[in-house]
Amino acid sequence: MTVDPINKSEIYFPSYSGSNESLLILLNRTSEIMCKWFSDSEKLGPIPIDNNFDCSVPDENGMSADVLFSEIENLIYSSFNPVHPGSLAHLDPPPLIISILGDLIAAGLNNNLLANELSPSISLLEESICNWFSQKLGFPKSAGGIAASGGTLSNLNALVAARNHSGLEADPMAVYLISEDAHSSFAKCTQIMGLGKNNLIKVKTDNNGCMDIIDLKKSIYKCSKEGKRIFSIVATLGTTIRGAIDPIERISKICKERNIWLHIDGSIGGIFSIINSPINGISNVNLANSITINPQKILGITKTSSILIVSNIEVLKNTFSTGLPYVSAENNVLNRGELGIQGSRPAEIIKLWLGLRFLGMQGIATVLNSSIERRIFFENNLNPEKYDLYSGPLHIITFLPKGMNKNETDEWTLNKRISLMSKNFMLSRPLFKNRYFLRAVMGNYNTGESHINDLLKLLN
Repeated sequence: MTVDPINKSEIYFPSYSGSNESLLILLNRTSEIMCKWFSDSEKLGPIPIDNNFDCSVPDENGMSADVLFSEIENLIYSSFNPVHPGSLAHLDPPPLIISILGDLIAAGLNNNLLANELSPSISLLEESICNWFSQKLGFPKSAGGIAASGGTLSNLNALVAARNHSGLEADPMAVYLISEDAHSSFAKCTQIMGLGKNNLIKVKTDNNGCMDIIDLKKSIYKCSKEGKRIFSIVATLGTTIRGAIDPIERISKICKERNIWLHIDGSIGGIFSIINSPINGISNVNLANSITINPQKILGITKTSSILIVSNIEVLKNTFSTGLPYVSAENNVLNRGELGIQGSRPAEIIKLWLGLRFLGMQGIATVLNSSIERRIFFENNLNPEKYDLYSGPLHIITFLPKGMNKNETDEWTLNKRISLMSKNFMLSRPLFKNRYFLRAVMGNYNTGESHINDLLKLLN
């Protein structure tokens, strides 16, 4: 491809006048490389053939555009490719095309969600999208939310707010409860909040991977006996290993009786709550004080896209507001950097807004329901005499061969994953309860029935 020469000294920043032709050339050239990589996906596979990526570092004088594009191409072709239909290892689906544009717009605008004056239209957009989610989830009119860079940060925002709301922000005996199958990032949240391991109480799960209500009640009683004060119980809507859903309605009743903040980690399954889904327990999320939803994990909203919705937006204001004395603010205008831990934030909400607007409710339902259909098809056709299956009602299925001990299954999962990778099927090998499993995540919209049949032939 022949490219017009670009004078580097003229394109440090976008021009405030003229055509910005140099920028347009760079964008077009980048788009061509990216689209070619997408088109090459089927023959390349989910992971790069050559992992020896040569990472160059800045030199004294900088590089020409031609050199940089050679390095960009090397970078792209050395990357994991979620577009390939065999990419079934993780909660990382192909990017929604319109969401890619959102990333470009967000980068070009370079607005800061810290303050309204730095992002006037986007602050309003974020507030509107959060209110829309609140309505779809059945939360009260007092509800609202905030976007964050990932589910861990959204959950952390919720836990800090819950502890502050309970008046236990400085109490060393403050604790919160999660299921033993909850996401590992809660250990990280505990450390960040200045709490110790004993401040995070893990409740046993039942045979379906759901929080056990009897053990929850025992844990609450034990906390009371030991003088520990509970500021939150976290229910998981979609566990990482099997997509299990905790009994939200029953947990909510316990929380209401004891005036405990109920947070739902819906990073995986929360998005299903906005459609008319037959999934059992999915319609009770409005009983919670807060919920995390990650549209990036299945809708294909480009990373990162996480939303925290709370039943009362005032709790976030009271928890995180500092006044931002160095930023001008009109009366009654909320600077959204005052609603969470992050101050400066990129305009990531644009990607979610465009994705939701493009799909509409019917498109959202199609993407979500198709993932369930793929999981059911895979599960129904995986040899039940050969494998033990561990799945919930969502789009995750984990399995192991029958009749093997731990050492045998650990070796089998390692070898089988390598073997499947050689056939361009990428499954994950999670360590769960001191044992390795194979896991398939059926959130890849490019994966068709024929691809799943090919995978089944390699397993059955």
